[in-house]
Amino acid sequence: MKILEAFPYLRVSSTTEAIEFYGRAFGAVEKFRLTEPSGRVGHAEILIGETVVMLSDEFPEYGIRGPLSLGGTTFGMHLHVDNADEAHARAIAAGATELMIPSDQFYGERSSKVRDPFGHEWLLGHEIEKVTPEEMQRRYTAMMTTDC
Repeated sequence: MKILEAFPYLRVSSTTEAIEFYGRAFGAVEKFRLTEPSGRVGHAEILIGETVVMLSDEFPEYGIRGPLSLGGTTFGMHLHVDNADEAHARAIAAGATELMIPSDQFYGERSSKVRDPFGHEWLLGHEIEKVTPEEMQRRYTAMMTTDC
């Protein structure tokens, strides 16, 4: 078996509103959507950069629910951008909630974290230095053993 691609598939309370938000926040462009006669969106695809992200409305009758219905998310999307500060500001201006301000991280990125209006968490980061996995581990260990 050869895996050709992997796509994140987000479940949201309103795909139409989510597409509009992701356009304002991340410059997403809609590829297409499939809408039921009732108006529910069964499937949509957007491009964020060159990455396809799939979306659908919630379908509770099939156990398909978004983070807001479940009380949180266990999934985070990381967008590697050219400027994390600008991406963060744009997401906040579009209606995201700030979870972590942009700051330099031990793993060589300047990153931040926001929650979109649909409950999904987005990490926004850009590289500030090349760090080997060994150095990352050393820094991580030091950070986790330092008394706060």
